[in-house]
Amino acid sequence: MPEVIFPGPEGRLEGRYHPQKEKDAPIAIVLHPHPQFGGTMNNKVVYNLHYAFYNMGFTVLRFNFRGVGRSQGEYDQGVGELSDAASALDYLQSMNNNSKHCWVAGFSFGAWIGMQLLMRRPEITGFISVSPPANMYDFSFLAPCPSSGLIINGSADRVAPPADTVTLVNKLHEQKGITITHNEVEGADHFFQERHMDTLITDVSDYVKRRLTENTR
Repeated sequence: MPEVIFPGPEGRLEGRYHPQKEKDAPIAIVLHPHPQFGGTMNNKVVYNLHYAFYNMGFTVLRFNFRGVGRSQGEYDQGVGELSDAASALDYLQSMNNNSKHCWVAGFSFGAWIGMQLLMRRPEITGFISVSPPANMYDFSFLAPCPSSGLIINGSADRVAPPADTVTLVNKLHEQKGITITHNEVEGADHFFQERHMDTLITDVSDYVKRRLTENTR
């Protein structure tokens, strides 16, 4: 898988880019967890999401936020990281002009950034939010949430308690014109360790495949 370096708002950003042969393949970016708590693009959930999208025929990019790995800059409370994500999407789109579908997937902190990116980029047709930290960050900016997506978390998550995720999902369910699907994986913790990773990837793949055939929002 080619390593790529592309321009970000604070200097170079490091990523892994996995293109399909088809010129009109759908595209997806995958966003990693909190940079100050060991989050990188090689996090297991991020890595597995990346390959899940690639195996479904997507051209995929995952990358390190500023200050992580070989990405320049330093942690910026989520503000700069959102700009990084927008730059990553720009880069991905510049190489894939004919894509009909554009998805964003994020894990934990990356889920929060990904859902903010949704609000800025109307071309995003679907999202995957894994273990969104609704207890730590304000998600009220999703008013209204512009596209349908899957929110998935573990029932044994102690980092982002399931009750807060349910509150977030219920708020989004009140909005018209989109459908929020919510899966809670029984027994899984925040990081979907061991056997729960397979369940996570199966649930994500089933959801994305269904959405691609339905052509609905």
